Amino acid sequence: MPPLTENTHSLLRLTMAPGLGHRRIASMVELFGSATAALAASPAEMARIRGIGAATAAKIARGLRESMELAEREIEHAERLGISFLGIGEPGYPPLLATIPDPPPVLSVLGELRVETDDRYPAAIVGSRACTSYGIEQAERFAGVLAGSGVTVVSGGARGIDSASHRGAMRSHGRTIAVLGCGLAHRYPPENSALFDEIIDGRGALVSELPLDVSPQAENFPARNRIISGLALGVVVIEAAKGSGALITARAAAEDQGREVLAVPGRVDSPASEGTHTLIKSGGAAIATCPGDVLELLETPARHHFVGTHEPRYADATATEPVGLWTGEGEPTPNHTHEPGDPLQARLLEALDCARTPDDLAQRLGVGPAEVRTAITMLEIQGAIRRRGSLIERSRSI
Repeated sequence: MPPLTENTHSLLRLTMAPGLGHRRIASMVELFGSATAALAASPAEMARIRGIGAATAAKIARGLRESMELAEREIEHAERLGISFLGIGEPGYPPLLATIPDPPPVLSVLGELRVETDDRYPAAIVGSRACTSYGIEQAERFAGVLAGSGVTVVSGGARGIDSASHRGAMRSHGRTIAVLGCGLAHRYPPENSALFDEIIDGRGALVSELPLDVSPQAENFPARNRIISGLALGVVVIEAAKGSGALITARAAAEDQGREVLAVPGRVDSPASEGTHTLIKSGGAAIATCPGDVLELLETPARHHFVGTHEPRYADATATEPVGLWTGEGEPTPNHTHEPGDPLQARLLEALDCARTPDDLAQRLGVGPAEVRTAITMLEIQGAIRRRGSLIERSRSI
């Protein structure tokens, strides 16, 4: 477990203080300039925050004094379990998550998040716990292809579609992130304990915003859903019944976070897909009949994320045109130089002295087809290469 920075330690204290929610913490940090400064603020200074009077400020001050011991116990517990903490604003905190309206001040992490490399382009897959065999099949299919293409699959670690999505990603030797609705000292559902162990053993991470000892409670899951969608470029809904929590995730993704939403249609007479079909009919989701539909729709937000224009583009969920990335001909504007950090991607670019097929590239580079597919997908998302029929060629902007 890496040592906590002063910022993360201060944020942890703020989250452990009784009576302080995320929005109030954000207001305090904004007013005083940092989490550390917020801890040192006097009750009179806190009372300047909108909605906090003198009485509330006095209660907050008492809570902040108590938070020192609470935070130290939390840190000791985390050390015993191998859990690390990530404060917002710190390197390693998921940049996509930081842009949502209500980001967690602190994430607890078991395993490893690689937000600048392997986990840079995530997609969420969500659906019902009480799913059918069709739902399981499609979740594993979509997750497997996406993960095999280098996309990190994010889901909620729950029974049904979530579990199938995590399994599908790992079967394709890809990465996956499970966002739990409990503290990481718990494993819920308990039958997924082996699955969680596999995830944290080099295949991804378990994350939560909740204190370590918080048990699974129904009221935690709607808030957990905003993290699932907030971590991702887009959300794929598979088999959501009427009133399913997956629909909450889809609504938060589209309306609050400006994320892309796709839905996989089910049987037209299946109650398990009633919510999914309503989502499609209402225009709340694009139809995805194959994983390629997901990759195609996420290409634009992925390119924005790559060049650093994701936040202004998606800060307004009603925006319809990309900002500062595309020219009128649909090509990425050549305002940056692409220098792949991944050695295989760099070698692949060097091999594209002319248009080549993926099989030709795999043979020239001496690697397997799956590795070449992953490198091609990442370079395509980054705008470095493009497809022309069955051929791969360098983009004109490179």
